[in-house]
Amino acid sequence: MPEPRRNPELAESDRAGSDRAGSNGAGKWLPAIAAAGLLGAVVIGGVVLGGSDSGTSTSTDGTTPGSTVAPVAAVQTVATSAPVVKTQLDRTLGEGVTGDDVRQVQQRLTDLGFWPGPVDGVYGEQTIKSVWAYEKLVLGVPRDEPTGQVTPEMWDGMQDPFVIAPRRPTSTPNHVEVYLPEQVVAIFHADVPVMVTHMSSGSNEEWCDEVTISPGEYGNQTGTEALVRGECGVSITPGGVYSVEREVAGIRQSALGGMYDPVYFNYGIAIHGALNVPLHPASHGCIRIPLALSPSMQELIGIGDQVFVFDGVEEPEVYGDQPPTFNWIDPDYVTTTTSTTSTTTTTTTIAPTTTVPTATTVAPTIATTIAAPVTPTTVAETPTTTIPGG
Repeated sequence: MPEPRRNPELAESDRAGSDRAGSNGAGKWLPAIAAAGLLGAVVIGGVVLGGSDSGTSTSTDGTTPGSTVAPVAAVQTVATSAPVVKTQLDRTLGEGVTGDDVRQVQQRLTDLGFWPGPVDGVYGEQTIKSVWAYEKLVLGVPRDEPTGQVTPEMWDGMQDPFVIAPRRPTSTPNHVEVYLPEQVVAIFHADVPVMVTHMSSGSNEEWCDEVTISPGEYGNQTGTEALVRGECGVSITPGGVYSVEREVAGIRQSALGGMYDPVYFNYGIAIHGALNVPLHPASHGCIRIPLALSPSMQELIGIGDQVFVFDGVEEPEVYGDQPPTFNWIDPDYVTTTTSTTSTTTTTTTIAPTTTVPTATTVAPTIATTIAAPVTPTTVAETPTTTIPGG
């Protein structure tokens, strides 16, 4: 059975103890935003942060969500009292190039809340993925078509005075907005964008695989060792409004894959670092972000912070606290163990003792979880549902 949902109305002491934003967190963004905040802003139409404006719709309880949902915020331009002094690019910037012009682009991306890596004048992988997020979110480039390059024309527009505005400015003081159509996630502190990054969410595909679940993870909450078994699921990242429930630093194995520095907001669904964050949705339900950003991401998000997931169909408030699609045990799961003399295939997670390799080749987590030989009654003791995770 899944764990009971946590009460999002956490005590202030809990929030203070879990909000780990430090010197690498929001502080370095405040000077640029404070200056922008003093200048006022005007909305530019047509450049929307996330999702589609589906107009007036009716939820299952008969209410009209459009009457209570805040208007869709857009990229905003800041009115200044002095003219903007722009520089010009004489080349297109892309992977591997270096120079002061690269440094200027990196600084501008940093000022806007995107994370291009060190402002060092080297156009590397982190700068490329930062530009991906900028192209998708600000320029409206389809999520699978960004180039990761900065053209002279693009640089000219990037220097215009604007800020990234949240779509839900009246939420908890710090909150997260996930834009599934654009595959971008943004973290806001007091409506200031402190991290805007490229991401990859659920691929909406059914899958079956052998999974490893770390102790304490959903599906193995009371275990003391890792659990290995076959599971199936559907790779869906549901839209809705959630609250951050739990954070774990470092590497974790969940029912849906490995995660770095996960921040859980919908049972086992988390925002986490990953080695593979492609331009298309590819996860089993979680929000993958570039691995280099995951420690800072976790510092910027606190327990109890709201997470709004925009799916481009309905506003998050229409779905509310929507649970994920739960995994199920794979009825056809087969584990093959191989020794130097024979190969034995069984329908359990460990072979009979007569064919099991030595203890040094069989994971201790398996041996302590299921005795050998395994009987159908042992398999039946395994929970029939688990929670998606990564």
